[in-house]
Amino acid sequence: MMFANCFKDYPEIRENIAICVKNANQYDWSQNARDNQRLPDGNWKNWMILAGRGFGKTRTGAESVRQLVADKGFNRIALIGQTIDETRSVMVEGVSGILSIYPPDAPNFPVFEYSKRRIRWPNGAIAQLFGADRYDCLRGPQFDLAWIDEFAKFRYPERLYEQLMFSLRLGDFPRCIITTTPRANPFLKDLIDEKTTVTTYGTTFDNAKNLPKSFLDYVQKKYGNSTLGRQELYAELLLDNKKALWQRPNIRYKTPHELSRIIIAVDPAVTYNASSDETGIIVAGRDADGVAFVLEDVSGQYHPHAWGQLVVEKFHHYGADRIVAEVNQGGDLVEEVIRSFDPVIPYSGVRATRGKFVRAEPISALYEQNRVFHTQVFNKLEEQMCNFVPGECGKSPDRMDALVWGMTELFKSEMTPVVRAWR
Repeated sequence: MMFANCFKDYPEIRENIAICVKNANQYDWSQNARDNQRLPDGNWKNWMILAGRGFGKTRTGAESVRQLVADKGFNRIALIGQTIDETRSVMVEGVSGILSIYPPDAPNFPVFEYSKRRIRWPNGAIAQLFGADRYDCLRGPQFDLAWIDEFAKFRYPERLYEQLMFSLRLGDFPRCIITTTPRANPFLKDLIDEKTTVTTYGTTFDNAKNLPKSFLDYVQKKYGNSTLGRQELYAELLLDNKKALWQRPNIRYKTPHELSRIIIAVDPAVTYNASSDETGIIVAGRDADGVAFVLEDVSGQYHPHAWGQLVVEKFHHYGADRIVAEVNQGGDLVEEVIRSFDPVIPYSGVRATRGKFVRAEPISALYEQNRVFHTQVFNKLEEQMCNFVPGECGKSPDRMDALVWGMTELFKSEMTPVVRAWR
């Protein structure tokens, strides 16, 4: 802009220069891209960009193709959307598509040959368009680069991917870029777990400066604490285990108006090292109508001194009524740790005499009955809940255990077993 200062007495010229600079900057990906939009280093086979709506996935995919064609010599590219029409309207001609990221006067501007369903660059590189619903069309062609957009919504993602992998056989190290908002799909999880896959995560709010504030405010208020929001805004891959005791649709979100009782529930770890279990610490309350709320999850790997101090701090912060802690392994030491910070604090030790499933089942039933809500998304807690399968779980679900102890305490008057005499 120093050049523009030469025309300080000519506002119209200054304005035109500012417009030209702004237009030039919008095409400069090296300046505009965030760190999680830049091509990763290394010899990866798949670059999975798992991001929320509005993150800039399409722009990232288009710019990455442009860069690999211009700088890395990739020249046979497959562009794959859900349908051939979506490939054209989003990946090629869309507002963030390939044709939109080049300045109109760029010498390397690609030409879209509509009748042949392909893009041709001046350097000879060619990108061919495909629809995932016709994955058999990938039989025959061969490529050194592919870009797949919104992979998670494909009807047959595994079949499409298999056919594509047979086609990616040109060059020294063929690459595949996948841009998608996640959906519950086990194959997507398997693909992320592959050693040759580099996964980049991002949320809608990473791109806040380029999105209308009204849009961000609306989706945050409407969906921020919902399962749909976790998927579409925060790009969480939410996989339900049908055998699990909790299912995600039964985890609902709500803020209490007033609580009649609050407890801190603790499932303490007995050791503290890199491989130790977490200490589950859940803050929960119940209102006068008999509805319970999970207020906070502060579980983690703590030294006994640290979790004891944290539990007592949370007790006083929330004005809680009681601390409830499992004592199966720690015994009296659990109470001693807590009382070392507050000797008169209300405390109850509980001992597990029944298996996890028997203890957890009535609590999961309360969720189904809309009698337990979460005040916000508790990712790690909810993951444990929705993956707890009796007899199949490996590592102890400490956050879930603390939740169960807390809810059992809040609903204990309703869970007292009835002894019946049999004649």
